[in-house]
Amino acid sequence: MRDDPPVAAMTEIAASTSPLPDRARTLLERLDRWVPFDAAWVALTDPRAKVYAPIGSSGLDRSVTAYLDRPAVAEEIELTGLNRDRPPVSTADLPVGVDELATWTECLAPAGFREALGVPLFEPCGRHVGILGLLYSSREPPAPATRDRLGQLSPLIARALSPMRSLLFTARIVQGAVAGVVLLQDGTTSPLSGLDDHALLIAESPVVEIARGTLLAGQVYRSFLWPVEDAGDHVRMTVLAASELPDFVLGVLLVTPDSDSRGLTPRELQVLGLLVEGSSNQQISTRLAVAPRTVATHVEHLLNKLQAATRTVAAVRAEREGCYVPPAPSPTHPAGRKTARTHPSSLSLNIR
Repeated sequence: MRDDPPVAAMTEIAASTSPLPDRARTLLERLDRWVPFDAAWVALTDPRAKVYAPIGSSGLDRSVTAYLDRPAVAEEIELTGLNRDRPPVSTADLPVGVDELATWTECLAPAGFREALGVPLFEPCGRHVGILGLLYSSREPPAPATRDRLGQLSPLIARALSPMRSLLFTARIVQGAVAGVVLLQDGTTSPLSGLDDHALLIAESPVVEIARGTLLAGQVYRSFLWPVEDAGDHVRMTVLAASELPDFVLGVLLVTPDSDSRGLTPRELQVLGLLVEGSSNQQISTRLAVAPRTVATHVEHLLNKLQAATRTVAAVRAEREGCYVPPAPSPTHPAGRKTARTHPSSLSLNIR
């Protein structure tokens, strides 16, 4: 099977670290050698939100690709059953007539297309990735051999274009990461293939809320520590924004068993996290429910340990090195939820 040129080509693209748009363009160029078409487009989906985001096309005008980016197109994909794991479908096989589909009557037919093949893209694990559409100016239905070939290649195409694979390449930047999760725009999470799950990565976890707030604020990278009390230690959390992926994917949150805290105590790490936020000593005192004099002592100690002349320098250094514990989001914080009320000092979570 791997000796088959199309299979080898799709496998090579799937293993590539190229940006997703480049992989989509290369895939369509290679596919045209073995499965002829007049035009094509490919879109990725977020099944929860029923959205399809175009990531590549061939032989289509901008007006057509702009039309294919409309929410109504996703509704028609669901109506025609092209969001289910099935062999490629031609226009004649659709459960509704193409004359009832606005995408066809208002866009594709006026652009000169008379026939099409819709290819639902599902990874071998069953994850729905998106859809590939092949368009033809001829009214002649695609040959059975063409359909069979596409049916064989569709799982490999899905794998090559999977946004989760793109995020896994991104995650490899962080050496030693043992667990990770994908953060999605709709507030949910998805497993990150190739990395383990972790108790800190459940959707209700404060670190997930902190990471989501970081990405929604436009930050592309953030690293900080988080306590794991049963282990008596801290782990490192790394937030990385998704690049060149559909908007429904925010980024990834990774866990690394890194306890380099620059010799700071758990309480000093918390105080430092509040300094990074810009809190005054009085605000820190209120937040941690300790005396202002105690806060001043903690600040003095952490300045000495960080060899920082001022609290501002300490905050900048801490943020750059990721050696602080950020405060958990409060219920009124934009990134906070009702389930994120617990302060990290009261968490009791185990490292897997």
